[in-house]
Amino acid sequence: MAARDLRDLVVVITGAGRGMGAEYTQAFLEEGARVAALERSWEGEEAFREELDANELALTLTCDVANDQSVDDAYAAVIDRFGTVDVLINNAAFRTRDQQHEGALGITILETQDADWERAFATNVIGAVKVIRRFIRPMIEKQWGSIVNVSTTGSIPSHELWRPWSREQPYMASKAAMTNMSHYLADEVRQHNIAVNVVFPPGARTTGFDDRSAERVAKGMRPTSLSSRADTVVPVTRFLATQDASEGLTGKMFTAVTWNLEHGFGGPNAWLAPDPIGNPEMTQKLESGELGQRAPRFGGPMR
Repeated sequence: MAARDLRDLVVVITGAGRGMGAEYTQAFLEEGARVAALERSWEGEEAFREELDANELALTLTCDVANDQSVDDAYAAVIDRFGTVDVLINNAAFRTRDQQHEGALGITILETQDADWERAFATNVIGAVKVIRRFIRPMIEKQWGSIVNVSTTGSIPSHELWRPWSREQPYMASKAAMTNMSHYLADEVRQHNIAVNVVFPPGARTTGFDDRSAERVAKGMRPTSLSSRADTVVPVTRFLATQDASEGLTGKMFTAVTWNLEHGFGGPNAWLAPDPIGNPEMTQKLESGELGQRAPRFGGPMR
């Protein structure tokens, strides 16, 4: 059968300790799934890790997806604890805001450094492949599984939200590679009944967002529209976790805000997050209710 009950699944999430990853983690646990939460560093998220460690359905691990030994150790720990893997969510990412050199935000391609490209591709592409190579093994053995790769609308020139003016390289180039790889992988593992799909989150207010807004304002860059809540991606990802390649959906791309609207979870405004630094006027309208009803956390039919 194409769809399965989330309570029967073991879900592995990379970059699970903060931002969208933390939302995935909490949402799947709320559904009764067993969740392995992999995070490169839990520093600053110790309270969240303690909360997860107290949950018998959760396993927290420190894992650098760009390091072979680290990924091997994480895979062994997941199999030792849960015995299998049903769903893999490749969420870990090296973002523009993670570049360490001065002036990394809003720089042009010619102003980037080689290290920016090396780190972005090491995590966003090669790291994702390292994780897939390990965690797909139980899926192949039982001929069922689902892989969800988290990319971005800025990786697809034909997408309506394509934005070459945003100055987000090499992040966008690395995510374009991930999107491309996902389609090829979907075809390759279809014979094993494993679905591979891509989710495009909206620009979300996640870790470091407020600092980035302040830097954009200081640099005189164009004001951004309000970003979305980190949990905007949950409804579509929760759906894709139950898919397989024989009767379900595979080799597809899903824009989270569009999927939410089409499936009764509310339009873009329902998922907006406040941005008091970058856009105080729209934040006031959002918080006053002028922009309409807000979606419940993790999604639910709008009433």
